[in-house]
Amino acid sequence: MKIKTTFIALTLSLAPTLALAGPGCDYEKTKISASSCVEGTVYDAASGTCVPQTTS
Repeated sequence: MKIKTTFIALTLSLAPTLALAGPGCDYEKTKISASSCVEGTVYDAASGTCVPQTTS
């Protein structure tokens, strides 16, 4: 019983630390940059994605 209680207390004390260790909600958006867009596309900062380049 004492080991089980100790394990539960340890788990509950580490839970906030493990939750903060994640990359966050917008992690995927920050991984894309202008240098990672394929040829023919440009980086759009407003949407955070690569969009087709339009020529006029």
